[in-house]
Amino acid sequence: MGKIKLAIVDDNTFLARAIHEKLADYGDLDIKLMVYNGSELLARLEKNHNVDLVLMDIEMPILDGIETVNIIKQRYPHIKVLMLTVFDNDENIFNAIQAGADGYLLKEIEADKLHDAITETMGGGAAMSPSIAVKTLKLLRYPERQGSLSTKEDGVELSTRELEVLEQLAEGLSYTIIANNLFLSPSTVRKHIENIYKKLQVHNKLEAVQKARRRGLV
Repeated sequence: MGKIKLAIVDDNTFLARAIHEKLADYGDLDIKLMVYNGSELLARLEKNHNVDLVLMDIEMPILDGIETVNIIKQRYPHIKVLMLTVFDNDENIFNAIQAGADGYLLKEIEADKLHDAITETMGGGAAMSPSIAVKTLKLLRYPERQGSLSTKEDGVELSTRELEVLEQLAEGLSYTIIANNLFLSPSTVRKHIENIYKKLQVHNKLEAVQKARRRGLV
């Protein structure tokens, strides 16, 4: 078997270089790509998808890691994806696994363990950092705790108008179109969206729509 061809995707250039350095001395690895968000990765894969495994950050601008995994698994099912993140919160783990990630590791992982995880994943295994493995088992044992809360159960209450805005947001409509459809000004729509983010405890449109769909709001 030839070298394992890797792509590193991380918007933090310092962390991306640190991962590169961890793996640079392994003779069986060939780091083909180093890009800074999911969108950039997909553009590069479109030109040449001769990559075996992607080390993928989660929190990235433009296109985050979870949405990127989803697209990769649909377009290039042969490519393995290891999530490499500083976050081990339940929601990210659950979303990454649902999206088709082949493993989930914390960025603080030592070089040898990261190398082992890559070879294990290429052999059909599922590499996970110990703390993440424990959380994953809990998610499997108690699936009702994940994604099944109604808005009222966890203290989140969206107004009728906020739900209308969220529905249109989920359809991929722009602020201006939403404003026209609901007879509001764009700045009012923006204010509603800020409130939705705050109430759902999310940071962007993608997270808001994903969370709302899991809770049956849209």
